[in-house]
Amino acid sequence: MSDASKTSRPRVVVIGGGFGGLRAVSTLAGRDVDVTLIDQHNHHLFQPLLYQVATAGLAVSDIAMPLRAVLRKAKNVTVRLGEVTDVDTEAREVVLREGTRIGYDYAVVAAGANTRLPPGDAAEHVHGLKTLVDARAIRQQVLTCLERCELEPDAARRGDLATFVVVGGGPTGVEMAGALRELAKTTPGLGLGELRVDDVRVHLVELGPRVLAGFSESLSASAQEQLEALGVEVHTGIGVEFEGPHRVSIGDRTMNVGAVIWAAGVTPVSLAEALGPVARDGRVQVGPDCSLPHAPNVFAVGDIAHFVPEAGAAPLPGLAPVALQQGEHVARQILRATEGKSRRAFRYHDRGIMATIGRSRAVAQRGSLKLRGTMAWLAWLVVHLATLVGFRNRMAVFLNWAWAYLTYRRGHRILLPSARELQLPAPESSEDDEARRAS
Repeated sequence: MSDASKTSRPRVVVIGGGFGGLRAVSTLAGRDVDVTLIDQHNHHLFQPLLYQVATAGLAVSDIAMPLRAVLRKAKNVTVRLGEVTDVDTEAREVVLREGTRIGYDYAVVAAGANTRLPPGDAAEHVHGLKTLVDARAIRQQVLTCLERCELEPDAARRGDLATFVVVGGGPTGVEMAGALRELAKTTPGLGLGELRVDDVRVHLVELGPRVLAGFSESLSASAQEQLEALGVEVHTGIGVEFEGPHRVSIGDRTMNVGAVIWAAGVTPVSLAEALGPVARDGRVQVGPDCSLPHAPNVFAVGDIAHFVPEAGAAPLPGLAPVALQQGEHVARQILRATEGKSRRAFRYHDRGIMATIGRSRAVAQRGSLKLRGTMAWLAWLVVHLATLVGFRNRMAVFLNWAWAYLTYRRGHRILLPSARELQLPAPESSEDDEARRAS
């Protein structure tokens, strides 16, 4: 079955409404092409701020916006809700899970990536952070633990519930760990019941030798210092072993925990393998213009694309700026092709990297320019506000940040179930735990 419309204009199908896909569609909006945008979700998600939803700093609606609302003025764009399972490059059709086939003249695959969860049963006991569902699940778990700690008379049990482990020392892990400590410091009521602020312990675990490996060594060291000043316990050069549900070992330390947040990398979605040859990291290999070597009318951008710059040794990382620039580039190459012009190779313009750690704590790097502390934090605020989609979202996030900064409060501490429905982790006990409780 095919729903390709009869049209004399070139048909462009864009798979994924993330940074790369939405930028491609926006570039093609109003041009002499017919565009169909397909995504599993009906909204664009600003993933760099997902951790703030997970830690009650922002609401879901602050970082997500319906795709149809974003593209409401683009008369040549149709938005479809669906999951693409294959791209038939011979028939020039994309295939949806229910069997619908949509024809294309050009296709842009910007389907993104999933969290690379630990193998085996351990994956069932951790929280990834890639979707709004993930963020809400983390917020639910963390807030449930903190609420119950206020009533827990057993100090050892309280310590279990108020201990959180973040695995992965990249920007997502660093920002998540810092936000968890900020949540403890800005939670109304902490210190009035059984739980004290210092009882909330956050462990950040990085298998590599340092956190934020993509930054300079000096900024990496500064980030660790800022994390530790905030109260985060940083472990580098070591991994996490799972001893059971809500029980982990970090080196020679075994502990019960309220939650484990997994931020140790991503893996491409399953559609990558259907597109053709993939690199060792699972991403689709693309040519200089981001097209597939065996299907030049199909482009791949963002997290799903393995793009190695000319004279470069390593592929570009899965960052929002990369996806944004690639999305705009491939859209312009499609327009050039429709005008009978030759394509151009993609050139990435590095505008720097940054990571926030907490209130007035951050690091930022662009070429030889390195910022840390308050200046880096202010730069981070400006860049993220400017990149958010939609004026309403920018204003909402700005007001939330201003409120939190001035009042030391977070306004999105909402638990949906009633008290009787809240699920608490039930960590396993050991002889050491029993001895600790007895003492």
